[in-house]
Amino acid sequence: MAVPKFKPSKSRSRTRRSINMRKKIPQLQECSNCGYLVIRHRVCLKCGYYKNIQYLELGL
Repeated sequence: MAVPKFKPSKSRSRTRRSINMRKKIPQLQECSNCGYLVIRHRVCLKCGYYKNIQYLELGL
């Protein structure tokens, strides 16, 4: 069984763990129908369209 030769430093351990602590900012793009900013690969909540196909009936 492998045993570490040296104790990992605090900065090395914290750097490795910091990836999980980053805030993930959602990718935004304009809706192809109305131009509203929406999260990618999701239906627009303003007009109900995704890739020029209407998926939701919204009473506007």
